[in-house]
Amino acid sequence: MMRLALTTVMLTALATPALAQTKVLAESLVRMHAGVARNVVEAAEKMPEAEFAYQPSKDVRSFGGFVGHLANSAYSYCSRAKGEANPNKEDFEKPLAKAALVTAIKGATAYCDAVYKTMTDAALSEMVTMGQSQQPRGQILVQNISHTNEHYGNLVTYMRMKGLVPPSTERATAPRPGGN
Repeated sequence: MMRLALTTVMLTALATPALAQTKVLAESLVRMHAGVARNVVEAAEKMPEAEFAYQPSKDVRSFGGFVGHLANSAYSYCSRAKGEANPNKEDFEKPLAKAALVTAIKGATAYCDAVYKTMTDAALSEMVTMGQSQQPRGQILVQNISHTNEHYGNLVTYMRMKGLVPPSTERATAPRPGGN
């Protein structure tokens, strides 16, 4: 029994440095972020300029307002996870032209891409300050993905109300090579 316990402790101690460098979870977050970020960028590119001001009711954001909100939020979440001050000093939720908002969401996506790609599984468990509390970096990055998915849903609804097929649906229904 003692030999089994000692062997378990030794194997755990030997494996811990190797586990600290793994990226299994980190790489899954990279893929999740890339998927939803692609959807948002492509939705912003596809929506006509005139529809960026579209707002189904006065108590909700416009299409452009959601794109700007997502850019602002991505910079905020990813800078916190990275442990640095937010590099974005602009407020993209102010009414801006389509070109400026597409540039903003692409910039925020590129910034976050770099943050996600530097993470290891061990780094995802490190605690960083988020408001008045401490949270694991991974939790902040998952919150970013969740928040982006939530508002991509808003963008999809607005696009459908304007007769447009969202980018994720276009890809899912596109013919595949080989007819499958």
